[in-house]
Amino acid sequence: MELDTFVRALPKAELHLHIEGTLEPELMFRLAARNGVALPWKSVEDTRAAYDFSDLQSFLDLYYAGAAALIHEQDFHELAMAYFERAHADGVVHAELFFDPQTHTARGVAFDTVLAGLERACADALRRYGISSRLIMCFLRHLSEDDGFAALQQAMPHLARIHGVGLDSSEKGHPPSKFARLFARCRELGLHLVAHAGEEGPPAYIVEALDLLKVERIDHGVRAAEDPALMARLAREQVPLTVCPLSNVRLCVFPTLAQHNLKSLLDAGLKVTINSDDPAYFGGYVAQNYIDTATALGLTKAELKQIARNSLEAAFVDTATRAPWVGRLEALSD
Repeated sequence: MELDTFVRALPKAELHLHIEGTLEPELMFRLAARNGVALPWKSVEDTRAAYDFSDLQSFLDLYYAGAAALIHEQDFHELAMAYFERAHADGVVHAELFFDPQTHTARGVAFDTVLAGLERACADALRRYGISSRLIMCFLRHLSEDDGFAALQQAMPHLARIHGVGLDSSEKGHPPSKFARLFARCRELGLHLVAHAGEEGPPAYIVEALDLLKVERIDHGVRAAEDPALMARLAREQVPLTVCPLSNVRLCVFPTLAQHNLKSLLDAGLKVTINSDDPAYFGGYVAQNYIDTATALGLTKAELKQIARNSLEAAFVDTATRAPWVGRLEALSD
């Protein structure tokens, strides 16, 4: 079976996907025109030309500017449905969508507007494509913990519709420890916990996320390789890492995909998964991440199956929901 066909046939979960980061320039301009929003770029082509990032912050500056086009419930619904259509073609059976309410409420968009649009898309994706999904509310780490508590307060009437919380945005200078009280409160509320750590930040941020925030998964985590004791711990405890290879290259975490450490993490026994992060900006949705990484690192089909299995096992679903996906995976021949 050809690699492209094999990858798309793998039942997989996408666990590190910022829904705002799926805003393709064409949709961005269409929504901006509909909503009367002025964008910093003159055309779709100018927008794509701006996707030349030197680091995480240079990407975030553009990311937040593009999000201004998202105002109404229908905008968020269309955004998420465009993602689910691509995810279905990529063989995604389950997606856990990060969303950043603070990005929108700061612009006067109501929390419920964001949530209602995404939730309606999740229901439509289940009916149309059979894709199950979860919504994970992320706190912006460049803002204060008090801002995070304010966002949590806005979310309180809607917690039954939110499955977990995460921590994203600028990592440098904003350690997980900054949000220890906030995550303790979220843990008391019974929410699943994840956090970005070890992308641009040091391995110590991964340790803080595990020990102080008590997270169940580490988003990125690639700099764990710099700390042998942490590597041994992650392998022993089987903490899932939601790695985003194309993102890591576009944001200069690794010079090239051939120099990415995903295979060495996998070889060391870590529970590695492959995800697309912000695919509209980084040049590939999840299947493309699998294909390009496999090609660059020489991953075998057995290794790709293990990565897909890791994603299913790391998903926030029960055993009964997971079992049919794993069965399909095991039945897939090379």
